[in-house]
Amino acid sequence: MKQQKRTIAIVCGGDSSEHDVSLRSAQGLYSFFDKERYDVYIVDMKGTDWQVQLADGTTTPIDMNDFSFREQGRLRLFDYAYITIHGTPGENGILQGYFDLIHMPYSTSGVLVEAMTFDKFVLNQYLRGYGVRVAESVLVRRDQVQQLNKKQVIDTVGMPCFVKPANDGSSFGVSKVNKPDQMDAAIRVAMMESDEVMIEQYLDGTEITVGCYKTKDKSVVFPVTEVVTKNEFFDYDAKYNGQVEEITPARIPEDTARRAQELTSAIYDILHCNGIIRIDYIITRGDDGQDKINMLEINTTPGMTATSFIPQQVRAAGLNISDVLTDIVENQF
Repeated sequence: MKQQKRTIAIVCGGDSSEHDVSLRSAQGLYSFFDKERYDVYIVDMKGTDWQVQLADGTTTPIDMNDFSFREQGRLRLFDYAYITIHGTPGENGILQGYFDLIHMPYSTSGVLVEAMTFDKFVLNQYLRGYGVRVAESVLVRRDQVQQLNKKQVIDTVGMPCFVKPANDGSSFGVSKVNKPDQMDAAIRVAMMESDEVMIEQYLDGTEITVGCYKTKDKSVVFPVTEVVTKNEFFDYDAKYNGQVEEITPARIPEDTARRAQELTSAIYDILHCNGIIRIDYIITRGDDGQDKINMLEINTTPGMTATSFIPQQVRAAGLNISDVLTDIVENQF
């Protein structure tokens, strides 16, 4: 008897500035999934408007009581949710809590890990306790802005520095501050995305990124990608409008690449992650002449368009992205 196909929801959209980027990741994932094995639907969320895209080009609403929908009069239930929302509610634990309540397996880490990795300042302080190198930073909450002692901040993080939303994606609201009189404007921009802002030390070095996933019987760390942009930093235009050069494998010493991969695997285990994650780093040169690997942030719902980092790294590893997605789904059954 032929095995019944599992029904997969690719959950995208969300309520952040990266809503449309998420839709592009959903289209990429839809093209990657093995349609012989799975029935795949895209679910676009915006606020409480959750819509399933049907094969005929129409949409139909999701019943939030059990994440079901109707197609041609028939009730359809999903077996699994592949979350590709960049930002709230899919990258900060909110959506994961909902899926836990209705007992729906999903592709990301759980509520605590998602909440922690979404808050860059909290994550940095947590992983620092495990010996992970991170940049110096200062947290500023909205109600503390008027009392902010800028001299004290600069003494801590130096100049130039970065001002970024503490708990949102990394594409919007980020500014590089080269002079103290630019800080107020940068904080205002970051506050448009988040109630908490992180002012972070600038690290001058080579930016790299490494993807990883694990199942019950395998651990896969992808080749390292080097990120080169002529922009001030790896901003929205660099990420999504082609103003960047992405080189896989990275042009760094083999030992440094190996250490970055080992660190990525170790962080995955420390946090007890699930599904694919991608960790961004800056490699700096220490006083001893050795490469130092500094963690920047963890992406638990990394971009999944055909040209995104993870599909690039999968190809460089000689793997098939459809097989990788199948590994991730089947690991929870």
